[in-house]
Amino acid sequence: MTTSNPQGPAVIVDPYSSGAFFAPAFTDAGVPVVAVVSSPAPPEVYASSYQPQDFSQIILATEDLSEVVNKLRELRPRCVLAGCESGVELADAIAPQVVADIANVPEKAGARRHKGDMAAAVAQAGLPIIAQLCTDDADEVEKWLYQENLIGRDLVIKPPKSASTDGVTKVAKGEGWREVFHEMLGKHNRLGILNNKLVVQEYVTGIEYVVDTISYEGKHSISDICKYHKINNGQYMAIYDRMEWLPPTIPVYDQIVAYARGVLDAVGMRFGTSHVELMFTEHGPRLIEVGARPHGGGHPRFCRIATGDSQVDRVVRFFTRQGAIPDSFKLINHVLVVFLICRTRGRVNNVEIFDRVRELQSHHFSVIKIRNNDWLEPTKDLFASLDLGFVVLAHEDESQIMADYQLIRSLEQQLKLDPREKNVKERVFYE
Repeated sequence: MTTSNPQGPAVIVDPYSSGAFFAPAFTDAGVPVVAVVSSPAPPEVYASSYQPQDFSQIILATEDLSEVVNKLRELRPRCVLAGCESGVELADAIAPQVVADIANVPEKAGARRHKGDMAAAVAQAGLPIIAQLCTDDADEVEKWLYQENLIGRDLVIKPPKSASTDGVTKVAKGEGWREVFHEMLGKHNRLGILNNKLVVQEYVTGIEYVVDTISYEGKHSISDICKYHKINNGQYMAIYDRMEWLPPTIPVYDQIVAYARGVLDAVGMRFGTSHVELMFTEHGPRLIEVGARPHGGGHPRFCRIATGDSQVDRVVRFFTRQGAIPDSFKLINHVLVVFLICRTRGRVNNVEIFDRVRELQSHHFSVIKIRNNDWLEPTKDLFASLDLGFVVLAHEDESQIMADYQLIRSLEQQLKLDPREKNVKERVFYE
């Protein structure tokens, strides 16, 4: 049986997006870090976050995992952790063979990545879920819709292995669901994964929360809770408007934390980071999905401003035995992430209006990726939002943050987009 070595390096599988923060955090704690990558180059959506210079060694995984497993066994690492969504399955395949004593439950690996298997595992554990079906058969969907009394009701269709709301589609009143189903089936998502099946769900409403956690020895520490505010943007649903950190004093805290911990038990999380996205409906919490890796988009660095801590920091403390892991958290600053949204298509010619963003009283961090002469399309998912940019606001006065949020949206509305095509070289977003 393979076991972890408390003195060995940390191994991060696909150290992209927020997974890139593991390397500097472990390095600061005196621990060398090894990267295992699932492909020679990161998926395009994660490429900008990759920092290969942060690793003492980079190992490319091939279809035959025996080579990478043997290399890691020689290194005797202290942990094997998923850095981002593309690394979840690979980390789950490697960890039981290299650090079996601190691996997640191998038999439930599918439930930590595949949204259909995930929901099935949570339901089997006795927790309520949103009515859904995962299939490649449209006739089976139709039969299920009748059985669940969902004919004529709003539906959601999404790939079972996508990320960042890629492909998540609302079908109002269920009209044209077959066309949407057949259009998505057999296509590759933004991570390059074939949609060989699709999840069809009842559309539910409520308040959407994300519970960020670190699991260790089967216990689940709550590092923060955020509330998502999402909007529809034409035909595209679940477009991120803003995300705010909440205090642990919110009235529903106990309910959503108990549900999130039950979900993590159901999918076999024992070690590492996760974030549980759920909708608090009139009937209580219902799972949207689990990400068995750090909350993406740079979340840990902003969480430090909100709470003084983060998922990454807690993981490093656990695996280096350099500090306690609290059960919950404290909110020390109001923090809001504002995601830029494009409402229509066209070519930008006055992006300089966003120069005012850095002058906002609550401005903490911002990335504005739009450039004059860029051709923009309406924002359709989180990847597209991040292609535009985002602003992080932090302040002790929540009213100041909301005033600055409104100003950002006002600036956004002043963005001038020329809808006419021009014969110039384009940087096309969202296609």
